[in-house]
Amino acid sequence: MGVSMQTPQHVGIILDGNRRFARELLKQPWYGHKAGIQKARDVLQWADELGIPYVTAYVLSAENYNTRPKRELQMILKYFSEELDAVLSQDHIVHRTQTRLRFIGRLDLLPGELQKRMMKAEHLTSHYSKHFMNVCVAYGGQQEIVDACRAIAERVSGGTIRPNEIDERLFAHYLYLNGSAPYPDLILRTGGEKRLSNFLLWQSAYAELFFIDKRWPELDKRTFVSILKEYASRQRRFGK
Repeated sequence: MGVSMQTPQHVGIILDGNRRFARELLKQPWYGHKAGIQKARDVLQWADELGIPYVTAYVLSAENYNTRPKRELQMILKYFSEELDAVLSQDHIVHRTQTRLRFIGRLDLLPGELQKRMMKAEHLTSHYSKHFMNVCVAYGGQQEIVDACRAIAERVSGGTIRPNEIDERLFAHYLYLNGSAPYPDLILRTGGEKRLSNFLLWQSAYAELFFIDKRWPELDKRTFVSILKEYASRQRRFGK
């Protein structure tokens, strides 16, 4: 299934609805998280087929990392670790689509072994340049802005940056992706909620927003393509 339209260069996705998906099937919450990982693979394949170079996935918020039930969080991290093992074994869609992985968030909160796997996966895929997938883990948009402000303040204090040099371009360099990716053109949230929930607050200023009722594991390619078609029909104004 192809599309002929104005294709977004960068799609941000808030992966919501895993637990409700599992609950409706009378399963434990982590059943939904496991299904959600497979769906992420599907979306990466669709992005490759449809010519979308950048995808940023909101996998686990900083707030959820601190508030999810212990057993559920353990299972989320277990499945995430297993997915990284698949990447490291080179039997994964990221290699077939030549996708470079980046992990962003307050990663120091995560278990040490998981951090090591993430670093290895980033290194293993660092030579790819066809597609880019940013995975937000223990992430929060407000936290990202605070971390950027702290880093800039340290440099101002050290005399390497003058206050009058601080502008939007410089600030973007101190966000987690260091200005290495364009801001998202389109942000999609599954699961029926209509809010950003602390996702890419700085970068989403002029993104087109889409909210759908389907749970994340239920997202299908036809729905994804229909969202791209509606995106192409919108007139983007960028504040003008």
